[in-house]
This record gives sequence, structure tokens and C-alpha cells, in this order.
Amino acid sequence: MERQDEKQPATSTSPETPAPASSSLATASQLTPGVRSDRSELNATGRPAPAHSLRNEIRVWTRDLLIAIGLALVIIVFLYQPVKVEGTSMAPLLSDQERIFINKFVYRFEPIERGDVVVFWYPLDRSKSFIKRVIGLPGETVEIRQGAVYVDGKLIPEPYVPAQYEDLSDFALVRVPKDSYFVMGDHRISSNDSRVFGPVASRFIYGRAVFAYWPVDHFGSLSTTEAKTQ
Repeated sequence: MERQDEKQPATSTSPETPAPASSSLATASQLTPGVRSDRSELNATGRPAPAHSLRNEIRVWTRDLLIAIGLALVIIVFLYQPVKVEGTSMAPLLSDQERIFINKFVYRFEPIERGDVVVFWYPLDRSKSFIKRVIGLPGETVEIRQGAVYVDGKLIPEPYVPAQYEDLSDFALVRVPKDSYFVMGDHRISSNDSRVFGPVASRFIYGRAVFAYWPVDHFGSLSTTEAKTQ
């Protein structure tokens, strides 16, 4: 189809018995081979042939798509890290064997906040990584009374902990050390967290969970549910 479109303009501008105006066009074309190539793409009205315009559009879109894919790969490789969740301590937000992306550089520009779901090196075994939610910030006190969490003596709302996952036991008041964070799993009755191994030093925290990509029905952003004191 493209070759037929290109030949039609050449036929219309080169009749067997050329008129004076047409012969001057042919002469100019012969003297300037580069012009002939350009004008052979023109139709009778002097406008670019549709096929030529479509090819340009496809080239532009292909180039932009490749650039976008390249930038996305760079961002994923250098800014984000895919990880696999093992266990159910963060259910129902995260399930066992779920795949997520963590942002490895966010805490170089932003402070760690209450409610953030963070990934850190397990303080008792640095070869393992844990994922928990930040509950207490540096310098704050944390206390649990019959499953209710109090920070600096104030009850904090925890909509991310379903009733069936609550742990109704008590936890004595502790003060979070400087540059450390008190972390807990959302599945309170099956979570190994700061109630067991204590607050986590900020130097061990290396990312924040931001996006789930597998399984497909969990695909989407992992928005942080804040647990601010009131």
C-alpha cells in the first residue's frame, strides 16, 4: 500500500505530454536529486502523503516508549528493590509469599514516621530481614494495656489491626531510645517484633514498603496508614 501511494504523486506530476509548468518541475527535479525524493512524497495538493506522516508518528512514539521503559528500569534498579514477604505477621496488609517493592532511598530525604511499614535487618540476626509497622518514635514511651497501644500515655488508633488479629495481653511501659523505633506486626498474635527483641536502631532500617505487584489481585500501592497520637 505504501509503494502505491508513493507512485501516484510521481505519475500525476509527470504526464506523458508535460505542460510548460510541469516540465520546469521535472527539470528542477532532475537537477536536484534531493528535491525529487522529497517531492515524490507529495500528493497533487502539495501536502505530505499520509503514509509518510504515519511512519514519522510511529517512529516518534517508538522512541518515546523506549526512553520511558529505560527510565523506568533505571528507577526500579537504583531506587526500588523487589522483596518477597515470608510469614503472616503483617496480615491482612501483606500475605505470605507476596511480592512487593521497597523504596531504598526514601529515608535519606524524609524522616521515618509512625505508621510506616519498614524493612530492616533483624537485630538478633543481621542475615535476616523483617518487615513491620512503626509504632513508637525516638524518645517516646510505648505501653500496651489489654491489646490497646498507648504512646506517651495517649491511645493511638490502629485501623490496620483487625479484631481477630488483636493480642489482648499487656506490655510494660518502655521508652524508645534515641535514633531507634518501636515496631510491631499488624497480626499481633503471631508477630515477632519489638515486644520481643526491643526497639530497632535507625541504622538497621533500609527501606519502606511502597508497592505490591504479586499476586495480581494485590497489585497496587501500599499506602501508609498513619497512627498519630490524639
